[in-house]
Amino acid sequence: MVSIICPTYNEERFIEACIQSVLNQDIPTDSWELLLVDGGSTDRTRERMQPYIDQYANIHLLDNPYRTAPYAMNIGVRKAKGEYICRLDAHSAFPVNYISTLMRYLNELPDAANVGAACRTLPANNSTKAKAIAIACQHPFGVGNSAFRTTTVKQPIQTDTVPFGFWKKSVFETVGYFNESLTRNQDDEFNARTIEHGKKIYLVPDLSVTYYARDNIGKTARMFYQYGLFKPLVNKQLKRPATIRQFVPLAFLVGLVVGFPLVFLHPVILGTYCAGILLYVMCLTGIAAYYGNIYLPLVFATIHFSYGFGYLAGICKILLKQSFNVETNR
Repeated sequence: MVSIICPTYNEERFIEACIQSVLNQDIPTDSWELLLVDGGSTDRTRERMQPYIDQYANIHLLDNPYRTAPYAMNIGVRKAKGEYICRLDAHSAFPVNYISTLMRYLNELPDAANVGAACRTLPANNSTKAKAIAIACQHPFGVGNSAFRTTTVKQPIQTDTVPFGFWKKSVFETVGYFNESLTRNQDDEFNARTIEHGKKIYLVPDLSVTYYARDNIGKTARMFYQYGLFKPLVNKQLKRPATIRQFVPLAFLVGLVVGFPLVFLHPVILGTYCAGILLYVMCLTGIAAYYGNIYLPLVFATIHFSYGFGYLAGICKILLKQSFNVETNR
């Protein structure tokens, strides 16, 4: 049996499509259970779940009083009856062969502990801003070399992380559970621990997940700020950086701030500083022109600076021994 765990919080716009994509899977209905772990939604999420819970004996609603995703996943894993654990995101829809394909690759690939599919990011609506957010969230200039966001693979490749995840439940007995102090980036930390245990994570071909990006720039800024905020905590707990790409927005931000007073010291420093800014602006405008979207420069800059400021705030919280508790409302 596969235990499908879906953390939810205020997902009334997407939850029915997500549940329906589970019901459409090409595996027998009696071979899976769906655990909807809700963090006390204040919209109509629960109302829209209820007809499915009433109709299908293998769809269950669990309460997550702590609201955040790592708590939801741990609640779900502990309640799971299946040999396999499949994480879903309520903000997404999944192809009919999603579970069967991931199960096959998990059992075929050597030392595989987690397998996942590429993530195809779509706009939350048809506005120009929403389209710009979707483009930026899967473009290398926006998210670096994150393979599952930017790469279409023709054969399984080892990677540092995949979206959502598909495991044997026994992995959690070896690696442990999700780190509940990480409101964001808990997947990165869990996957890094998995690799430390000698296991492998694979991005698989012939499969993609449809993910709906945030619908406005403010929500996008908060999301990437939180991604940056929790990265230093992940690094501290792992005692090493999980990835190298995480430092790029931070380095850019620090370079701008620290470099500005230095431009007055020497013309070469001034020229280098201005050339860096000019190159950045040229990249922003060039990509915007290619896609024909006037909001792309703003969205890219929002992602970079929100992440960079979040990272700095995370470092300060660690140094000052402050709490990392934040809300993650979409």
